[in-house]
Order: sequence, then structure tokens, then C-alpha cells
Amino acid sequence: MHDEPVSDPLPPLPDLVSPPAQLPAAVAELRARVRAFLAEELAAGAWQPRPDAWLSAWDERFTKELARRGLIGITIPTEYGGRGGTQLERYVVIEELLAAGAPVAAHWIADRQVAPALLRFGSPKLREKYLPRIAAGECYFGIGMSEPDTGSDLASVRSQATRVEGGWRLNGAKIWTSGAHRAHAFIALVRTSPRDEHNRHAGLSQFVVDLDWPGVQIRPIPLLTGEHHFNEVVFDDVFVPDDQVLGEVGAGWHQVTSELAYERSGPERFLSTFPLLAALVGELAAAGEADAGARRQLGFLVARLWTLRQLSLGVAAELAAGKTPDLAAALVKELGTRFESEIIDAARLLVRVPPDPQAEGGFARLLADAVLHAPGFTLRGGTTEVLRGIIARGLGLR
Repeated sequence: MHDEPVSDPLPPLPDLVSPPAQLPAAVAELRARVRAFLAEELAAGAWQPRPDAWLSAWDERFTKELARRGLIGITIPTEYGGRGGTQLERYVVIEELLAAGAPVAAHWIADRQVAPALLRFGSPKLREKYLPRIAAGECYFGIGMSEPDTGSDLASVRSQATRVEGGWRLNGAKIWTSGAHRAHAFIALVRTSPRDEHNRHAGLSQFVVDLDWPGVQIRPIPLLTGEHHFNEVVFDDVFVPDDQVLGEVGAGWHQVTSELAYERSGPERFLSTFPLLAALVGELAAAGEADAGARRQLGFLVARLWTLRQLSLGVAAELAAGKTPDLAAALVKELGTRFESEIIDAARLLVRVPPDPQAEGGFARLLADAVLHAPGFTLRGGTTEVLRGIIARGLGLR
């Protein structure tokens, strides 16, 4: 008898992130204030909860009201009109907004991703131009990363900026740009020098492009629901002045990968369908149909939710410390994407109410919205395949 071959043991897993042991009392008080405000809004019928609200529910009145209460630009310094608060303070605010299904799409990208990028890489002029308006809920942004035929492979960017007197001449296209038809500006990742096959990440730069500039065309990409949310943004000889360069010319890859930790790790990666989960619990309780199997399924979902929240909180703490937890952020996004779809599956299995996109509200409408938005879960912020590659490399598995 021959011994079975023994495979090489897996490498030790790296330390990821640890959530804070306890949230400060001031953060708990802030959460209570946000909940009270949301309860007032819901009681007044100002909006209806919906899944995926952070990406598709655009309400400029609500955004401005949040700003008036100091709930946007929490981490922006006071000198630029922000609150000068912490990442944890911002975390509890957005967690409450997402759990309520509030209409936060107008300011979401500007507050989540653009403001930190401007603070880290932006010139004083760029900061002064955009940050006070972001904090006031008056300036909305998109992100120009993905391109037609390149998907999540950002190293394959083909949009080019050519040096001209006083700035750059930009040509190319970006796709899946959320809210570009309503936004004021976006950050575009483009090539400023020829592609190097030995270093595909070299020669990339970032520009802050105002979307009303001559030569910018915005083309709608309708959702399955018929809603206009995604867009293709085309550059046709767009002049970008030197003072609209974000950071250093040629440092775009380093900059954009640091920004992705903000994009991938927040609670929006696992709370997009939370309003449906809450409605599911309510439907089962009202119908008295929560048998042992249903309770087990709900318990499984809640346990997954808590685990994802702890990982996401840990990333927020790392970001607050000035670190770039790319691996943990990719894990939040990949695991969160699957979790959001599992909530939809459970809702369809456990409640005998079909999805109805024409319903005024309630479970049937929440389910319909979630089902129709679900195909985008695995695309935005990086496809599942790309994220799994990042995770495998980070864990030393490939």
C-alpha cells in the first residue's frame, strides 16, 4: 500500500482588519439623531424605502437637507465646509441611511470617494473648487474608470490625454458612469503616455472633468426597469486645463487603487437589499409563517450580515488610520455581493407574494426593484471574477 501524496499546505492567512471594540458614545448619539430624522421623513411621506437606493434613488432635496444637518462631508475638514469628523462617524450615518432605503444617490459618489481623493491627492485649488460644494450637497460627481470592451481591467484603459499648451486634449469614452447625466463632474482615469507591455499600470493619470465642458457627450444606458441611471461618457477633443489634473501625472494607477478601498468596503456593499430583508421579516411575522426552516434561513442571513458589518467596520478603521486595506475591501465587496442576492432568493422562497414593479410600495415593489437591480451587483466596483483574483493573490493562493 502506497502513501497518498500530500499536497502543499496553504500559506498562513494574513491578518486582515479588526473592527473597533466599541463605538464611542458620541457616535451612538449621532446614530440616534439620524434615526430620528429618518423617522420624521418617513412619517411625512417624503420618500419610500427602496433597495439599491444609494445608486438609483436621486433626490436633491433630501441631499441638501442632509447637508444642512451636517450629515454630508463628515470627514471633510471644517476649512472646506465639512464636519471635520471621523470615518466611524460617517460610517454610522451611511449605515442608517442605507438601512432605511433613503434616496442618497445624488451625493453618494462625491461624499464616499471623490472627497477623500481630493483631500489626499488634490491641489489646494481643486479642494477649494469642489469640497465646499460637496459638503453643502450642491456638487454631484461620477467616476470614470471602466471603458467599452475593457470591463474591470483598468490597466486596459484606452482613453488618451495628449499634452497641449496649458493643459491636455482628452479623447475616448467611459461606460457605466452612474448619474453622469445629472452630475456636475467626474474623475477620469486616462492614458497620458503610451502603454508599456512590461508595466501595464504605468502611464495612467487622473483628471477632474466638468461634465458641461465642450466636447463631453453623455449617452444613456437604460436599466431593465427602464430607468436612466447608467451612462456612456464620450470625450471628443475635450480640453482639460493643467489645474484639473488630480495628483501627479503618471501616478493614476496608484491613486485609483487607493480610492477603490473606499468604493468597495462600505456598508452599501451588503445593505443594498436590507430594506427587503426587513420587509421579509415583517411579512413572515404578519402571516405567522416563520416556521423552523424560515427562522433558520433568517438567522443565517443575519449572521452573515453581522460578519460583513464587522469586516467593513474594520476597513473603515484602517482607512481612518491612513492605511489602504485593498484585500479586506475586495472581500467585503465580493462577499457582500453574494449576500445581497441571497436576500432576494430568500424573499422569493419564503413569501408567496410575487414581485410587482407597478405596486405603489410594500413587499411586492421592494422585491421587484431588488430583482431588477440584482444583475448590476456583480459588476459595479469590480466584477466578481476580478475581485476573486485580487483576493487569491492577496492570500498567496496564486
